[in-house]
Amino acid sequence: MRYGNIIGTGAYLPEIEITNDMLREQLAHEPGFVDKMEASTGIRKRWYAPEGWSTSDLALKAAEKALADAGRTAADLDLIILGTDSPDYITPATSVVLQDKLGARKAGTFDVGCACASFPTGLAIASGLLATNGNLKTVLVVGAYMMHKLADPKDKSIFFYGDGAGAAILEASDKPGFISSAFQADGSYAKYWGIYAGGTVEPASEESLREGRTVVHSVKGYPPEVNEEGWQKLVRNVAAAGNFKVSEIDHILFTQVRRKTIELVVEALGLPKEHSHCIMEEQGYTGSACVAMALDEARKLGKIKPGNLVVMVGSGVGYNQAAAAFRWQI
Repeated sequence: MRYGNIIGTGAYLPEIEITNDMLREQLAHEPGFVDKMEASTGIRKRWYAPEGWSTSDLALKAAEKALADAGRTAADLDLIILGTDSPDYITPATSVVLQDKLGARKAGTFDVGCACASFPTGLAIASGLLATNGNLKTVLVVGAYMMHKLADPKDKSIFFYGDGAGAAILEASDKPGFISSAFQADGSYAKYWGIYAGGTVEPASEESLREGRTVVHSVKGYPPEVNEEGWQKLVRNVAAAGNFKVSEIDHILFTQVRRKTIELVVEALGLPKEHSHCIMEEQGYTGSACVAMALDEARKLGKIKPGNLVVMVGSGVGYNQAAAAFRWQI
């Protein structure tokens, strides 16, 4: 048997600090909004990349750190899987841009486009491919996010968006490694949050640009049960698929958008709060990257140890939700 194993991780947080006080000035036309969101989410700041950067530049930094951590080079990579909903272009794929910047000349690539569920989805895909394809040895999975560049700076949703990227290197081993995955979605929420012009439904035009439909908008808030109940169901499904008990989970990571939701779900699952890790307070909401970034930080802090059962849960617009479970080997 071949199992996908994570042999290295890396994360990159850019250097331009954007505090809530700065956003209070920027969103002065929305009095009290920043205070409300700070209390609700726990987010106090976020970080932006330099103006000339793109999502692939963030991904490059995280990928280089993950490769170094794994003791591998770009020349070792057979496949690159990149998850984002803030791509460099509509087409070509951001993963192929990353491949060129990284110098991974022999690697194939593809993008995963299920928003903030992309990283656990990418890990599950990589593990399945490693298990069934003997010609694949080393796979890079990256989650990257630069949504603030696709937002109206005067729209209140700008509060959430922080730039960042996280990455993992996977290789095949006879030790599991990857245990199980689970997925769920509900397309009835597709019109709640998104960028609704620039694709085939409404190609970009002077009118759509003028009326602001080419930037991201939070049209309607998701009901709390989407994550509060959806995450619990997903965790129980991934446990059932992997033939383990929820109580056996040593560490669990969720999409980093609201600390109170994470704490509620962890408690409802009967897990100690210390079995999870949060980064949104100091890093903002880094979307497609946040689970990968939380994984890297938790590991570097010693919260994740060899032999631990680790579950990662991603939840993003659409909505899409995904979970992946691993027995930690490093």
